[in-house]
Amino acid sequence: MTDIKRENNTVKFEMVLKAEEVKIAEDTVFKKNRKYFQVPGFRKGKVPRKIIENVYGKEVFLEDAINEILPKKYEETIEELKLEVVDQPHVNIEEAHSGEDIKVEISVDVKPEVKIEGYKGIEVEDVKYEVTEELLNAEIDQQRSLNARVLNIDDRAAEEGDKVNIDFVGKVDGEEFEGGAGENQDLVLGSNTFIPGFEKQIEGHNIDDEFDVNVTFPEDYFSEDLKGKEAVFSVRLNSISKEELPELDDEFIKDISEFDTVEEYKNDLREKKVKQFEERSIAEKKEAISKKLVEIVEVDVPKGMVDAQINTQMQNFDQNLRSQGMNLEDYLGMIGVEVKDFAENLREDALKQVKSALALEKVAELEGIVPTDEDVDAEIENIVNLYFKDNEEQKTKMREYMNGSNRESIKEDLMNKKTLDYLYENAKFIEPAEETDSEEDK
Repeated sequence: MTDIKRENNTVKFEMVLKAEEVKIAEDTVFKKNRKYFQVPGFRKGKVPRKIIENVYGKEVFLEDAINEILPKKYEETIEELKLEVVDQPHVNIEEAHSGEDIKVEISVDVKPEVKIEGYKGIEVEDVKYEVTEELLNAEIDQQRSLNARVLNIDDRAAEEGDKVNIDFVGKVDGEEFEGGAGENQDLVLGSNTFIPGFEKQIEGHNIDDEFDVNVTFPEDYFSEDLKGKEAVFSVRLNSISKEELPELDDEFIKDISEFDTVEEYKNDLREKKVKQFEERSIAEKKEAISKKLVEIVEVDVPKGMVDAQINTQMQNFDQNLRSQGMNLEDYLGMIGVEVKDFAENLREDALKQVKSALALEKVAELEGIVPTDEDVDAEIENIVNLYFKDNEEQKTKMREYMNGSNRESIKEDLMNKKTLDYLYENAKFIEPAEETDSEEDK
């Protein structure tokens, strides 16, 4: 093997396949593949090697022999050179003959050098959320709404706040348009679900009324064909109903919860919201720290690493689609996007993710952050108990799986978590220029 040459993140070196090991590999390939050869005068699979070589060429087994040797030789060389490769190698063989040494030129991308400074005391905006009385009351009102009684109304006209059921057909310039008709559609008047002005014109009408609603589509409407157009909807009012909310009292609280009083329920809700907002605040600040890392890290990311991240994102997206009865190919066909264009749109985000991962890895190296075996075991138990709380058989299978090929991946994820925790503990949180909105304003 010649000396290695490194240009940026690409390493080039030369390997030599010795004539003796190539000959042994050719013998192996002959024994493995002779059953596929057929020559007149011989039974299939029983043709002597010399006959095969006379008919198909003396070096008929050479290419397969090289392919037999090369992967193992490559892996041994990579291990010997202590290279962290991040992509498939480019292999070049100028000349190859049986009975001679064969030179193999290898070019492969390796993990880049990473430099990072200023990661201690990273400044990010503090994030705080206030648990207000208005927020708590809104949460309680949601519970009241879920337990509301629906009253059918037939003795008055529709008014704001009512739920109406309607049939409608819309026309522009006297012609029906796509998506402009519906039957038995429920609509809460005042919810602003339909085109501006539509709901208001239903108010004052009674059950079985048939009438026209005149509207103008907004200039920013999503359909180019309908922007700014005037439309007439023929509407029939089928029914009117209204929710009757239960009284907020101790009896209602007893019915929907484990608590005896409104005060107890509200205090518990407040505690849960405080904890939820604390977790949300920490998560958002950690996300901001990750973004800062991408800004301060110095690294030339190989294209192969970004391509691999894009492939991972596409596979994850495809799996999510398959859980909904679709796949990525069908989805892209439906929205009219080519696979290569979809992948290219992911490139910028993928690059940031790779940079963030490399930055975390470098900080972990500099600070000596390494999860112990006990840490990994505990993390595996957390995952196992999360997915299989009471099924011991499934727990055992999951442990075996995660302690196999997945253990290193879990260790890496745990290292990233611990490193991000370290950065969070050493970060400086500054007051934002403007006060963070409370939850009900978001």
